[in-house]
Amino acid sequence: MYKGFSRIWTVYSIERLQPFVSNLVFGVLNPPTERLSRIGYVFKRTKKHDKGPSSLFVPVPVKPNPDDINVGEEFTGRLKKQDLLKILNKFYQKPEVRVLASENGLDDQILHQAFLSFRRHCLEHDLPPDLHITISDILVGAGNVNDLFPYFLRHARLAFPHLDCLDDLKKISDLRTPANWYPEARNINRKIIFHAGPTNSGKTYHAMEKFLAAKSGVYCGPLKLLATEIYHKSNSKGTPCDLITGEERRHASQYKTLVDNIEDNKELDHEPFLLEEPVLTPSKHVACTVEMTSLNDTYDVAIIDEIQMLGDKGRGWAWTRAVLGLKADEIHLCGEAGAISLVEEMCNTTGEELEVRTYKRLTELKVENSALGTLDNVKAGDCIVCFNKNDIYSVSRAIEQRGREVAVIYGSLPPGTKLAQANKFNDPESSCKVMVATDAIGLGINLSIRRIIFYSLIKPVINVDGDKEMDVISISQALQIAGRAGRYGSAWETGYVTTFKSEDLATLKTLLSQPPDPVTQAGLHPTAEQMELYAYHLPHASLSSLMDIFVHLCTVDATLYFMCNTEGFKFLAEMIQHVPLPLRARYVFCCAPINNKLPFVCATFLKMVRQYSRNEPITRNWMSNVVDWPLPAPRTIMDLVHLEAVFDVLELYLWLSYRFPDMFPDVKLVREMEVELDAIIQQGIFQITRLLRNSEPVLESETDMRDYGKGKKLHLHSRQDESKGKLSEMLVSKGLITPQMLKKLQQELSTDKTEKRTKGRNRRK
Repeated sequence: MYKGFSRIWTVYSIERLQPFVSNLVFGVLNPPTERLSRIGYVFKRTKKHDKGPSSLFVPVPVKPNPDDINVGEEFTGRLKKQDLLKILNKFYQKPEVRVLASENGLDDQILHQAFLSFRRHCLEHDLPPDLHITISDILVGAGNVNDLFPYFLRHARLAFPHLDCLDDLKKISDLRTPANWYPEARNINRKIIFHAGPTNSGKTYHAMEKFLAAKSGVYCGPLKLLATEIYHKSNSKGTPCDLITGEERRHASQYKTLVDNIEDNKELDHEPFLLEEPVLTPSKHVACTVEMTSLNDTYDVAIIDEIQMLGDKGRGWAWTRAVLGLKADEIHLCGEAGAISLVEEMCNTTGEELEVRTYKRLTELKVENSALGTLDNVKAGDCIVCFNKNDIYSVSRAIEQRGREVAVIYGSLPPGTKLAQANKFNDPESSCKVMVATDAIGLGINLSIRRIIFYSLIKPVINVDGDKEMDVISISQALQIAGRAGRYGSAWETGYVTTFKSEDLATLKTLLSQPPDPVTQAGLHPTAEQMELYAYHLPHASLSSLMDIFVHLCTVDATLYFMCNTEGFKFLAEMIQHVPLPLRARYVFCCAPINNKLPFVCATFLKMVRQYSRNEPITRNWMSNVVDWPLPAPRTIMDLVHLEAVFDVLELYLWLSYRFPDMFPDVKLVREMEVELDAIIQQGIFQITRLLRNSEPVLESETDMRDYGKGKKLHLHSRQDESKGKLSEMLVSKGLITPQMLKKLQQELSTDKTEKRTKGRNRRK
């Protein structure tokens, strides 16, 4: 009845409750008492307590044996609780007990928890006959307090089931030799070639020459856009190549350039086929995202692009897997020179030799001696790089207020919209000569940029604990972004780079004068098979707890590898913990590539999981109802943000459709929705100034922009006091809902009230 209202209220509330939203959502979905009774051991989320594996466990309640009732008393008489307490405390204080506990796998933390559980159990329940007699002997001087240890250890193993299988768990999570996980690759005499060079040096071009000339090949890239570019390039040069990404399977016979598709401004005149269709035979060449790399097929040539991403905290495991596991006669690694030493060490573990080919930049890149200072100095071919959406919105509006048309690119835009904006900027006949973008331009999009202007050098980063913090961009990021200026073969033979603020220029020069950051470790990540083995030994643990235990117990060769961040995985695992699912399906759902900062995406994801658990297919009609399809064109920035979230939901559906094809059957219909939504978002981006004007942003002058650069926050909402007026008026003014949505909501509420009144009258009659 209140369709869409949950999204409205969540988006409204998230601004006020952002610091608490993750804990709030988890608490609502998983009441503490229910979690405690269901999973046996619970991971303590407070990081200050997270000092080792032991901090992940609390004891399971040990139930008394009903056969023990009064049996001990019949032999030796009743024990006084005061005497019993003295004996137990004396036992715990003995140094020998700590030594014995350590020998049996109980560190100080588990020993303390186990003793508290043991003491409570002894005081509150009837003791087993053997324990009762032993304590009685100690009280009369016929025994030693150390005699209690076997009974204590027996209780500890019941309270902490993992103690019985700790050795097995450590063997499962022994990750010191990942090269041995891929025996078929080790049986091939692989030739490894590292193409090292900066952006715009032609390193990938030389690798592609080998790829196109080979009888079979695979390209593994970091982004869907890059894989799609290789798909088009290969097919356009007569080498049939399939495209495989997390959300799409496109056969070589369906080749059609995205450029033509965008210029024609219409959908494909056919629907993309799936590789699974029997009439289509997979091509010998494949372009894929690195996570989708097949380790079952054998290739003549393989390319692994952006190899420095071995060290990525979230996705590095995919590059490690590809480097160690690909079955190819010749593997070409393309990326920064900072990864050479690490790859050499990895090759030493596989017994393979590494050939390094270095390249220099094909065009000159100059750092200007003065900052931009004001947007009045923006020229044709300039790209202003920002590191948050607020800057994107404020800068693009300020430039268009000066009479210049602007192209806008940021990470959450659909791929088609990004390409449309790139083509508008690259087109020499277009009136759009300026671009405002995030660091999303660093990979995957070819742009004809004359000058890169860093609006700021501060960027949000994820630290080792999975928390977001602000820091200066890295050397590699600065080199990657700055290198986009003066692309070889474009209209600009020389590239330039500078900053918006003069105080940042010295820092930028320092960053660009240094070699790329060395990549010292490659990422690893637990597999579904390892999680299943853990679940066998710890059947009462939740998937999130299993992951935490695995990460803490695993042994990794720290000179070469590290464990990738698992916070996103655990967030989803905790969100769906209450939904009944097989472990393998639960693991797959938790690997879904979603932005867990978007409430609408998370809420829809949870609905999909529930639908799946009921064995009810997630159809096109179901999706249309959930996202309130069809969607109108955006009127405000918040409308646009919501459309981007809906696009993410459709991408999520397609990703899941290739993992659970029977339960997500309407791939073609949902892809049609996605194409239509992409076009709507494109129109919104083309009219971004109007959306900003409708949103009534506070930032309206360049003076305000300079103030913002000094740390003052930008708020894209109405100036009116939020405490005044109705909630509905405030939601509309903030752009959280459109007037049409409000009208529909009012109609639904009115209908609901009418139905209630009618039912009330009928009851009285």
